Amino acid sequence: MSDQRPFRRARILCTIGPTSRDPDILDRMIAAGMDGVRINFSHSSHQEAADTVRLTRAAAVRAGRPLAVLADLQGPKLRVGDLPEALHIEKGSEYLLVAESDAATVAEAEPGTRVIPTSWKTIGEDLHKGDPVLLDDGGLAFEVVEVVDGQARLLAANDGLLTSHKGMNLPGTVIAAPSLTPKDKIDLERALEMGADFIALSFVRQARDMQELRELAGERALLIAKIEKGQALDHLGEIIRIADGVMVARGDLGVELAFEEVPIVQKRVLRLTREMAKLGITATQMLESMISSPRPTRAEVSDVANALVDGTDVVMLSAETAIGAYPVESVSTMDRVIRRVERERQLGDPVMDPHRTVLSQVHHTVAGAIAGAAAEATTRLGAPFVVTLTRSGYTAWVMSAQRLRVPILAVTDEEHTCNQMALAWGVIPLLVPGGLGYDEMVAAAQRYALEAGLGHPGDPFVVTAGVPFHVPGTTNYMRIETLAEADA
Repeated sequence: MSDQRPFRRARILCTIGPTSRDPDILDRMIAAGMDGVRINFSHSSHQEAADTVRLTRAAAVRAGRPLAVLADLQGPKLRVGDLPEALHIEKGSEYLLVAESDAATVAEAEPGTRVIPTSWKTIGEDLHKGDPVLLDDGGLAFEVVEVVDGQARLLAANDGLLTSHKGMNLPGTVIAAPSLTPKDKIDLERALEMGADFIALSFVRQARDMQELRELAGERALLIAKIEKGQALDHLGEIIRIADGVMVARGDLGVELAFEEVPIVQKRVLRLTREMAKLGITATQMLESMISSPRPTRAEVSDVANALVDGTDVVMLSAETAIGAYPVESVSTMDRVIRRVERERQLGDPVMDPHRTVLSQVHHTVAGAIAGAAAEATTRLGAPFVVTLTRSGYTAWVMSAQRLRVPILAVTDEEHTCNQMALAWGVIPLLVPGGLGYDEMVAAAQRYALEAGLGHPGDPFVVTAGVPFHVPGTTNYMRIETLAEADA
């Protein structure tokens, strides 16, 4: 049974946790509009992750449509270690930041010293006098007074209460820790074994971080670079070129940068992902109040709408669906906002404006030229949809970047590709297993279009494909077809 609601182009990604790891809740979230699930390996055990994948695949079968699975690796997240009890931070007082393995020894050797243990092992190499250190999402601020013997003496800039395992941010500081930690490498292999469709790496700083992930993951998943370090902005173009997509992770990014910079960075990142035909995800605190409330604030609704106007492919829910009291309502709210924004055609499209001439090289390749021609033909003919036949999904991503007003029916015989395209803006993925030929796959698209009410017999539509057929990366063919009557 097809979804008869108006076609929605932007996608919804939901973090799965204790609140939502239940078959009934998952079914209701899918019905409300969820297109993919995120597994946060910072908080999920391998067994919990495997259970989430299994439950997601089963829910997708019940719903009769694909769902994407994104595995989010923790990366070199710096955290406060175990504290015996909550530590009262007093403005103007000094504290000693030490590696967790040395904390007990230091506390014993220097009675009365207020020690802050950390998982960070290269303090002496990375920190310098005058550097800022922020704890608990920036709620507690310190300045480095001196660095001696691998330990840093910090001066507190404000009062507060520090508890164990709070996050640590170092704006402007380049740390020596590798982007892929030993834990990440283990989590990566487990996620790939579970069949994750996307792998996201946290705290990416430069292109070689994504290159290392690419070498380990190969072609087994699409790779997402999470932009949450100021350092990454200096290498943004190179990072996006290597990655398959980017997540604007506004939580840590908002601590690393001045808060007023975050909206500008969001617009810049999303513009580049669109120009380079890559996936853009906007994440963190989108409907934060719905963790405990059934309704969002007006500011949150405006934030979601602004991300959509900026050109995001995907909007993501985090704690709202992982631990919040209203996971289904959060998805439904996101769905409502997207549909309302997408009805407002006057908002325009500044990235793919036909008068814009500065586009990345991908739009000047054969696949890019075919996608552009298909978009133009669709507009001139008034075609109600486009069909793209794809094995790797690449053609569908390039077509998605054209921001057509009509659905893109992406027909593939690869289940993995079908699941990945569940997050592609404006794309309806259709799985036609068995390696069938052109005629059979186009016929499958026509059947879907008629059943879903996307067009009427006699309507023209554009088909893109590659010759030789079923060879990834060979999109070089466009044809105009006519929607036929359904078989009796």
